[in-house]
Amino acid sequence: MRTYLNNTDPRYKNHNENSLFKIFFTDKLTDERDFPFIILSLKILFTVVPNAILLFLPNLPGWLWWSLALLHVVIVIVVYLSPFTLMLHNTSHRRFFKAKYGFANRIIPWLIGPFMGQSPELYHSHHIGMHHAEGNMPEDESSTMPYQRDSFGSFLKYLALFFFNGFFGLLLYFNRKNRKDMIPKTIYGEMSFVLMVIILSYFNFPATFFVFIFPFIGIRFGMVAGNWGQHAFVDPSAPSNPYLNSVTCINCFYNKNCFNDGYHIGHHVKPHLHWTEMPVDFEKNINKYTEHQSLVFEKIDHFAVWFLLMVNRYDWLASYAVNINNAFSSDEELIALMKKRVQAFENK
Repeated sequence: MRTYLNNTDPRYKNHNENSLFKIFFTDKLTDERDFPFIILSLKILFTVVPNAILLFLPNLPGWLWWSLALLHVVIVIVVYLSPFTLMLHNTSHRRFFKAKYGFANRIIPWLIGPFMGQSPELYHSHHIGMHHAEGNMPEDESSTMPYQRDSFGSFLKYLALFFFNGFFGLLLYFNRKNRKDMIPKTIYGEMSFVLMVIILSYFNFPATFFVFIFPFIGIRFGMVAGNWGQHAFVDPSAPSNPYLNSVTCINCFYNKNCFNDGYHIGHHVKPHLHWTEMPVDFEKNINKYTEHQSLVFEKIDHFAVWFLLMVNRYDWLASYAVNINNAFSSDEELIALMKKRVQAFENK
């Protein structure tokens, strides 16, 4: 286990930059601290989108087309997919542009999203409309509770359910909860994406596969594995308590690249807390993490947590765990607690 020393994750720094470029955009943003989302959006619009258009051009030499296709995979999957998804996450929780410029709030989910494998509206409907409303409890269609969370076989069942029933399960959830206002936009966003893919596949399937289908598969796998890692450890005595059903990852590259997404406990405690405030909030409430023996990891992210569980390397997980205020007396105690919290159970 590690001793908690300090926190190096990103916080807001006002560099007093007064360039016309920054002033132009921050004047239109709900919160000027979200200016990095402008930079990320422009990078994607000026790299991913032009490369995607090139792949749809006819009569490109084979070697050039495959070079562009490989480049596209690297740019989308390796460089932009994770930070984009967390930008989408943050702008789903907090309005990006001011109401006066409300039309611009559709750029991320509707214009950029499909190139990043995100069908418009589904992420917002699932994450805001269901996941945070239920907090990984049984009514949450993406709840990890019924699964043995250190079993790869159980993960495959969870993955299959999300891929083949996630959309329909979400619609049934909204109907069951009498939230029928969420149904039309969810259907409209998903069907728009599906129809676009079908039409483009008719004209150029290889380009459609690399530009839209492959990122779609990649991000859905990533979101399933990420949610599994975030909610892998659930205490059956209090499964609705975020300190006991989520994990937090600190001081990792993932937080610097993905807007502090590692603070999942704090995020469920305060869903609308700005991403730049999460490290400070963690420090202010650190005694609560000790009190609940919350699981905090350093230098790894949720995907690493998922992977280490899939290969049953509890010793490695323990080596990355942060022993805040000596909440655990030994690695053996910590490992025993982790193994207890990954057990499948039905909440009654």
